[in-house]
Amino acid sequence: MNKLLIVGTVAFDAIETPFGKTDKILGGAGTYIGLSASFFNVQSAIVSVVGDDFPQEYLDLLTARNIDISGLEVVPGGKTFFWSGRYHNDLNSRDTLDTQLNVLADFQPKVPQDFKNAEIVMLGNLHPLVQSSVLDQMETQPKLVVLDTMNFWMDCALPELLDVIKRVDVITINDEEARQLSGEYSLVKAAAKIHTMGPKYVVIKKGEHGALIFHDKEIFFAPALPLEEVFDPTGAGDTFAGGFAGYLTQSENISFENMKNAIIHGSNLASFCVEKFGTERMLALNKEEVVSRLQQFKSLTQFDITL
Repeated sequence: MNKLLIVGTVAFDAIETPFGKTDKILGGAGTYIGLSASFFNVQSAIVSVVGDDFPQEYLDLLTARNIDISGLEVVPGGKTFFWSGRYHNDLNSRDTLDTQLNVLADFQPKVPQDFKNAEIVMLGNLHPLVQSSVLDQMETQPKLVVLDTMNFWMDCALPELLDVIKRVDVITINDEEARQLSGEYSLVKAAAKIHTMGPKYVVIKKGEHGALIFHDKEIFFAPALPLEEVFDPTGAGDTFAGGFAGYLTQSENISFENMKNAIIHGSNLASFCVEKFGTERMLALNKEEVVSRLQQFKSLTQFDITL
């Protein structure tokens, strides 16, 4: 069974949308990536940090899905990273109400010995120096390194971000971030510019409008499934990344053609994530539902045409 190493936050979120609000619930990029990847036949491990205020039941939820948490440090007396946000009516824009780094402020990642030879590394959204540190600890060169980042790091740690981008094969960012990183408004030009920074593949997420993957002069577009209800978009991008990386790890095929399939699998899982608050839907999800919705994606995107 191939190994997937996941690096990202394991955290508390408090979320407010037009449909309601939550108190502190389970969140974090690493959590969403891990839960999404658990739908594939892979060995995965999360490298992250929490305080001793993090409930044992949340740790048990991760291990119940065969996620190795030996790289998840619990800091005695520490407080877990916390984020609070309020989404606008369109659910595409949001305001951050509170961010408490807590134990994340001094986080020094420690890759478990058993995963220093992982075939695929998924670098979730964290400080670029943390992402670089993980790559430095790998004992064998991964077959594929996927990096997710955001505009916050482009604003406050751009030199460090550019350094780690040079070392990855795939970058996943949203359309706004692609434009900021490249200085180009056209996403085709933006992807071409980002290619020159290092990544062979550029994945641009467009939320409810799907996702694009660019490789050299080739482009593939995957739509998002039209949903009757969207409750909470928190973690959808990370769920997408987990599905993308999980599928590639399981299939042992990192060709561009297979990445098209990985994009669909990521989009499929992300479509479930948004149906409930936080991780609730992903924790209740079963494989039969996943397969059934994949059929919907197939029906949505396939057609015969005479040329």
